[in-house]
Amino acid sequence: MKLAILGGGGFRVPLVHGALLGDHAEGRVTEVVLHDLDAGRLGAIARVLAEQAAGVPDAPSVTATTDLDEALRGADFVFSAIRVGGLEGRAADESVALAEDVLGQETVGAGGIAYGLRTVPVAVHIARRVRELAPDAWVINFTNPAGLVTEAMSRHIGDRVIGICDSPVGLGRRVARVLGGDPDEAFIDYVGLNHLGWLRGLRIAGRDELPRLLADPGLLGSFEEGRLFGADWLRSLGAIPNEYLHYYYFNREAVRAYQEAEQTRGAFLRDQQARFYAEAARADVPALKAWDDTRAEREATYMAENRETSGAGERADEDLESGGYEKVALALMRAIARDERTTLILNVRNGGTLSALDADAVIEVPCSVDANGAHPLSVSPLPGHATGLVCAVKAVEREVLAAADSGSLATAVKAFALHPLVDSVTVARRLAEGYRGVHPGLAYLR
Repeated sequence: MKLAILGGGGFRVPLVHGALLGDHAEGRVTEVVLHDLDAGRLGAIARVLAEQAAGVPDAPSVTATTDLDEALRGADFVFSAIRVGGLEGRAADESVALAEDVLGQETVGAGGIAYGLRTVPVAVHIARRVRELAPDAWVINFTNPAGLVTEAMSRHIGDRVIGICDSPVGLGRRVARVLGGDPDEAFIDYVGLNHLGWLRGLRIAGRDELPRLLADPGLLGSFEEGRLFGADWLRSLGAIPNEYLHYYYFNREAVRAYQEAEQTRGAFLRDQQARFYAEAARADVPALKAWDDTRAEREATYMAENRETSGAGERADEDLESGGYEKVALALMRAIARDERTTLILNVRNGGTLSALDADAVIEVPCSVDANGAHPLSVSPLPGHATGLVCAVKAVEREVLAAADSGSLATAVKAFALHPLVDSVTVARRLAEGYRGVHPGLAYLR
């Protein structure tokens, strides 16, 4: 079975490869093709993967190419984790927005819109090439903004593209552990959009244990989201929000913290990864160790500004474990390729799951997965405050898609202006012009 990894020179690719190395069952991935536009990054990651696979007798073969069509031909699965504009682009997304006193985070607010505007045209091109060269392949999208990009691709390849994110899975695992349950056995009642969802229940042995958590301040203060949002606010919501909702609920504090930080997150990762790729290119440096050390620093500093402004402190050891997007990807591939039925939180087309949104809107929700793909499970409606926010952000995503399709700068301005975290049409115009000025990938907007 062939897996094509787009963005194959990306820093997190060894996580996916590591998960594949642990899969020894019949029908596993036997061939991995890494695709990236940067041959240097491809070479560095190929070295890491080779060291990972040392001593594993049935490790998948790994090849690398800068030719997209070559990577796609004959693929059974396509894993997309591209970053259009690189980390330089992410750092620019942050700085342009912060200069206007609005949030520039990678997927939330102005930064997410800018990232989407330059990513969607590339993702659409990939979807069309998949349709042409590998029409039976399943596309697993991890490219951010994950929900928006999955929806853009679904317009060309339908339900054969499925978006994944480790954020809701990580939240569910942390809550399950706090409640004394097995994270692999608990059912997580979670719904929303990518990076905009709420955990509304967690069933262990058929019983919803979330009310017990919300009633216990000690338990609420014992995991990352509890410290980040505070027990009082979580009790008011009656749910545990995805960590990215901190940017909405505490927006002023988050913007101020980012403005006062020595470096933005994107700038930190840009510099950190530049050091890693330079090291990994040297024959005398153990590439896998260099990658491991860099990843540990990356995880420990995740959302540091948000934790500082909320007084949450340093990340606890048990919070350093992500949801494991590579494990989600592997479970998804197994379920489809081998009909190993499972339930996963995924980004898929809505159908009739959330009545406030149309059928084609991509949402993030628990899904039953089998050989025929991912099927969203029935969920109860969101409360009014959450429905309003989901509908507002989905409307912004639709304007981004329209701008990417038409090349209309006016539509891009509309996307910025309608976002709940952008407070002025005048600011929206300056954002659109500012981003167009720093990103060659937005020159198509007229």
